[in-house]
Amino acid sequence: MSMTIAPKIVRRVATIDENKSVLDAAKLMTEEFVGSVVVTNVSGIRGLFTERELMMNVVAKGKDSEKVRIKDVLASDPIKVSPSTTADLCLDLMKEHRCRHLLVFEGDEFVGIVSLRDMVALMIDEKEDLIQHLERYIAS
Repeated sequence: MSMTIAPKIVRRVATIDENKSVLDAAKLMTEEFVGSVVVTNVSGIRGLFTERELMMNVVAKGKDSEKVRIKDVLASDPIKVSPSTTADLCLDLMKEHRCRHLLVFEGDEFVGIVSLRDMVALMIDEKEDLIQHLERYIAS
């Protein structure tokens, strides 16, 4: 029985407008000590820009990070989950889409992100709960 991701959602996230440069995003990630920033536009949440996109779509292609706009290298269809999604399903989605972060929405409302690290921590918590339950059972 896999736990939902609700307790591990990071609700305070760094955001940046899609028209900013990739260099601006890299600086923000460095300042906030995070591996991704939520990209916004006039309509709301546009997607997630990560260190991986920076490396694969800008640095490895020799593009000028000061000139490239985030919107020009952002994945077109971000993967979204809800707070009631299980850690197992999130891990499956991360594996399938080769990503380490997912946007979390409750209906149409953005509530935060979860990372691969969050999913590992959640699974460890789940195993520790099971061990404690079994120890209490054996001791009784």
